Amino acid sequence: MAPPTNGELNAKREEDCFSVTPERKYYRCGDAFVKRSLRPSEWQQHNGYLHVPIFNTERVLNEGACLRFLAKNCPSIPVPQLHACFEDDGAAYLITEYVEGVGMDKLSAADQAVVARELEQHLDTLHSLTYITWGGPLGHVLPPYRVLRKSDRRPWRLRPALASEEPLVFCHNDLSANNAVVDPATLKIRAIVDWEYGRFFPAVFEKAFYLRAGPSVALPGEDDDTSKLEELLAKASL
Repeated sequence: MAPPTNGELNAKREEDCFSVTPERKYYRCGDAFVKRSLRPSEWQQHNGYLHVPIFNTERVLNEGACLRFLAKNCPSIPVPQLHACFEDDGAAYLITEYVEGVGMDKLSAADQAVVARELEQHLDTLHSLTYITWGGPLGHVLPPYRVLRKSDRRPWRLRPALASEEPLVFCHNDLSANNAVVDPATLKIRAIVDWEYGRFFPAVFEKAFYLRAGPSVALPGEDDDTSKLEELLAKASL
């Protein structure tokens, strides 16, 4: 049997499922938001090829661990309240509160500038958290998507940071404008979401993609720092 297409999966999605992407299913159930990784039977045809998500369950589990860590250690950072995060039958589930608001990317340029100033304050707080070990609380080293998509998909095993090197700080690592959920009336950030790639990395891994529309990768004409980040990972490899 041929793999399903994205359109086929969206056409038959469950009542509370509002979106199926090539890597995730998303649900809203009352006041709860559910994200889950796709099972292998749901991997999709894309341009004639089978799209295989990279570190599919690990990223969702890492997001849950990041939310748990931040709620305990940095409560001033606005994140969704975590209800549960677990793996079952080949899929990882993240269950949080549903945060009402709009993405920063839906605002006018002037309003986005206001939100960016608050977001940068939260980043300063986030980057004040330091550690000597690369990666996430579950032991996974999941670099930003812009690095991961060009990798050979092998797990990274990295030594602790040296005193002479740039310190490891808590990074979001996927901070595009749509990952800041904003109250459109007050322009206050209600939640920063999508922490799949979060945890301790050199601050250079955190790039300000939220300052323009689009994904957390270099667009045509922009500086692509992927090679530089790959070099840092290689220098720290065991």
